[in-house]
Amino acid sequence: MFRTILVPIDLDEPQITRFALDKAVKLAEWSGAALRLINVQRLLPATFMDAVPADFDAQQQENAQASLASLAARLPFPPERVSTVVRVGGVYPEVLAEAQDWGADLIVIGSHRPAMSTYLLGSNAKTIVRHAKCSVLVLRS
Repeated sequence: MFRTILVPIDLDEPQITRFALDKAVKLAEWSGAALRLINVQRLLPATFMDAVPADFDAQQQENAQASLASLAARLPFPPERVSTVVRVGGVYPEVLAEAQDWGADLIVIGSHRPAMSTYLLGSNAKTIVRHAKCSVLVLRS
């Protein structure tokens, strides 16, 4: 059914991430799919550049890659069918670009329960659902 499943990972939201990742692993086992875990690091606004070390962005990207690799290694899933990627930029554009580049046929994403702020401002999950060229499964714990 699915061959390639992309799972956006928010390293600051372990509960939401864990729930979505557990479901993605089950779907991948069931369908024989490969998993790719993606984390998107946001660019630091230029106004803060003087207040952080010159290699701040590179260090954040390295830390995210190490966290993703550790998370992938702990999955009860064949390691040869799991890959990780860290991209830099806006969350939904980078997730959508990775899905396109990698050829994902499913995106499994965890989401907060709706609140007034997400109705007014929108959310990454909503935008991914709206613009993805593949199926999207949004999971709430």
